[in-house]
Amino acid sequence: MTARRDSAPAVTPPVTDPVLDYDCDILILGIGNLLWADEGFGIRALETLHQGWRFRPGVRLLDGGTQGLYLLPYVEGCRRLLVLDAVDYGLEPGTLKIVRDGDVPAFMGAKKMSLHQTGFQEVLAVAGLRGWRPEAVCLVGMQPEMLEDYGGSLTDTVKAALPAALDAALANLADWGARPERRTEPPGPDERLTFDSLDIAPYEAERPSAEAAYRMGDARFLNEGGA
Repeated sequence: MTARRDSAPAVTPPVTDPVLDYDCDILILGIGNLLWADEGFGIRALETLHQGWRFRPGVRLLDGGTQGLYLLPYVEGCRRLLVLDAVDYGLEPGTLKIVRDGDVPAFMGAKKMSLHQTGFQEVLAVAGLRGWRPEAVCLVGMQPEMLEDYGGSLTDTVKAALPAALDAALANLADWGARPERRTEPPGPDERLTFDSLDIAPYEAERPSAEAAYRMGDARFLNEGGA
């Protein structure tokens, strides 16, 4: 007789592990994919915000990348949510559009540019079904100019619109009582949101030319010394 097996051990801890701290008052969430040009807007906006500003306790900045449903406990754990993302509104490239509260899920899914938007729309839907009732949600969305440039950075059009996006985000955060305050010095190593190598300066400077990347691959990831 085969022994009964109630459950298999988890390969990784559950995403809703109660020992982890997901709760915060205000969550500032940057989402997107740095590897596809303007789709990285949300992450670059978050990065720039973090470099220049600090906030009161209870405000969390999170690089959500393309994690989709893995962001669920962070979303459910906040009372107010501000999202920074590239959104195809069908407008001129570089156009900034602010969407609030109940309209946010519709705009996140109106014209999906990538799987990360499908995933985050699901996060909002699942969180709502599970009883999440935020006090406020704000989407700071940027109309992209280019997406299909693997390894590319933000276009000049979107870079030029970045200060306006930050101004809009900061104004909203001030209204929510986040108390944004300009930094007098850059954040320290223990305050990093992501890896040093993903900062925009090295990311742009170390990108190989299109010809080199096509013929030889990316030298940043090749073992040039041989095995």
